[in-house]
Amino acid sequence: MKKILSFLFIIFLSNLCCHSSELKQINLKTAIKIAEENNLDIKSSKLNVDIAKNEIKISNKLNNPAIQTFWNFGESGKGNPNQIGLAETVELFKRSPRKKLAKANYQLISEEHEYNKFNLKMDVAEAYVKLVVAKTILKKYERQQKFLEDLLEISNRNNISHSKLDLDTIEARIALNQMITEVNKAKTNAKTARIEFNKVINHADNNYDSSDSELTKNNESIGIHIPLAEELPSIEKIKEIALKNRYDIKIAQNKIEIANKKLIVAARQKVPDLEIASGYGYQTVGASENNRYKAGAYLEANLINIPLLYSYKPEIKNARLEIEKANNNYISTVNKATKNVEIAYEKFLTALLNLDSYNEKILKDSEELFSLFEKTYKVEKVDFATLAAVEESYQDLVVGYANALSDYYVSWIEFLREINTEAFALKANDI
Repeated sequence: MKKILSFLFIIFLSNLCCHSSELKQINLKTAIKIAEENNLDIKSSKLNVDIAKNEIKISNKLNNPAIQTFWNFGESGKGNPNQIGLAETVELFKRSPRKKLAKANYQLISEEHEYNKFNLKMDVAEAYVKLVVAKTILKKYERQQKFLEDLLEISNRNNISHSKLDLDTIEARIALNQMITEVNKAKTNAKTARIEFNKVINHADNNYDSSDSELTKNNESIGIHIPLAEELPSIEKIKEIALKNRYDIKIAQNKIEIANKKLIVAARQKVPDLEIASGYGYQTVGASENNRYKAGAYLEANLINIPLLYSYKPEIKNARLEIEKANNNYISTVNKATKNVEIAYEKFLTALLNLDSYNEKILKDSEELFSLFEKTYKVEKVDFATLAAVEESYQDLVVGYANALSDYYVSWIEFLREINTEAFALKANDI
């Protein structure tokens, strides 16, 4: 019985493992949604927001009171009261600046979390495109492998005694073996791209694959609409919008605000705190001068933490230096952002230009030329070496076009990353 139960348990685990490792095909929109909900780094980033929110409550806390007692014994207690009560330290002009600083820090952490979410979406989009490109190249290599297998079969069916055909058979076999190695490389690249895609999604349990298996210039299923160059606004307008949208600039502005609030908090440390105490005071019959019980109350007030021995000058000086550093960081961030937008814009235009050089007409003409050589080879009007040269040229063109498509999509995603917008459609009249 135990053996049967153990066997069934092993089968269950095997099925569970197989199920958990099964690849689930998803489109880009679904991939982004899954990543937002399950990415472990984003979950940790969200925890930072929750922590910062709790810090606001912590910054506004009141000091806990202390219980005070004062007892007199023996002759020294004659005529002196005993006391029991509460003491509280009240911070003067400090809680409000500290709370404002915590709120500013919460705003900073929130902006950083949104920045992380935005970058995650861009990372998923880029990884998805690269995966589809790798699968596209693999599919094209597999087609060429099938083509070379057919040619080798044709050569084998022909008269083997013909020396020309014998040579063609050897060349066909060599070409096929070379293509097999290219297919194996392409398979490895596709697997690597799939792993990178899942690494970006960073789901603890599931593995995913792209639902798109081949990339074209306008994959409607991918959901990335790329406008024409003439549809884009001027680079100056793009930079203006980017400087308003970019999270890193907003974060740099938040850091300036935080630095200013830190200065206020540091300066308020010079204000003394007020310690107040009150309670019940009494004299017993034996301690009373007129031999009767006396009851009353007491009130005490003290200024504490008076900045005579230490005036917090180093903290204040450092706070001022932090303001200067934050301002420098803001200017640097703006300068770098401007240049990065220009670079991304130029890269996209170059990718678009390169893709146009692989337009459908060139591919169509090349495919027709290759098909013509294939037909003439079958009727023995051209040797295999000539056909192989044409095939290699055509294959280079096809793979080059796939890589140009990849650059086209990726450069657009990088452009969106630099202008900090999630919209996969950007027209001049939209901005």
